[in-house]
Amino acid sequence: MSYLIDVQGTLIDDVHKKPIEGAIDFIEALNAQKIPFVVVTNNTKIPSLEFHQFLCNLGFNIPKNNYLDPFMALEKVLHVKNIKSFGADEFVSVMDKMGYDQNALKPEAIVIASKKDFSSNDYALMIESVLGGAKIVGMHATSIYAKDKRRYPGVGAILEMLSYATGASYEVVGKPSTLFYNEALKLLNAQQQTHDFSEVTMISDDAIGDLVGAKKLGMKTILVLSGKVQSEDEVLHVRTFLDSIVSHMGALKG
Repeated sequence: MSYLIDVQGTLIDDVHKKPIEGAIDFIEALNAQKIPFVVVTNNTKIPSLEFHQFLCNLGFNIPKNNYLDPFMALEKVLHVKNIKSFGADEFVSVMDKMGYDQNALKPEAIVIASKKDFSSNDYALMIESVLGGAKIVGMHATSIYAKDKRRYPGVGAILEMLSYATGASYEVVGKPSTLFYNEALKLLNAQQQTHDFSEVTMISDDAIGDLVGAKKLGMKTILVLSGKVQSEDEVLHVRTFLDSIVSHMGALKG
């Protein structure tokens, strides 16, 4: 068995960004037993190398080749440089550093990441850009964005809204896109041959934004109630996609 493991709300808490009970021990157990794993995060605020180092500084022993975030797969979806980014200031800054031109009056694509305070004007700009021919790209498709002890619409919800408003389709870079999970599977195979998704377990706090997609690919799914979802009652409508539900990583054994 191999593992794909979420970060926010799963390995670290959403408020203090500190390790959740049992999370470090779980990773240590996987390393000790040489069980393949990849930490798959929808991080869009910090460059990949910096966020990986941040996790290591917290005490997680995560080899570089056991880490994947959307920035590392972006070029497989976004094939133009003339774009408009929507998200937190940190995300826009990283996109600048990656060489994307975000100042064009008529962008070829809009790229959306998490932000707690999107305004009506932001949504209007997104819609006008799409109606003007811009492609819609979501850095991920989370159902809910948890921030400051509150829950906001995730990028997945915003993508659905834009599609409904404009009639345009969209593409997703990070979880739960098949592209992203296939990239993660390649990293698992590099550690120890994993034949297909049926031999992979996905652990996350996002039932809709992570686990439903994982289950559709044939993975085993484990929901932790230490982040976006706080009770089993909140996910009754997708319960058939969840193999098990636990309180937090400390309830699992690596």
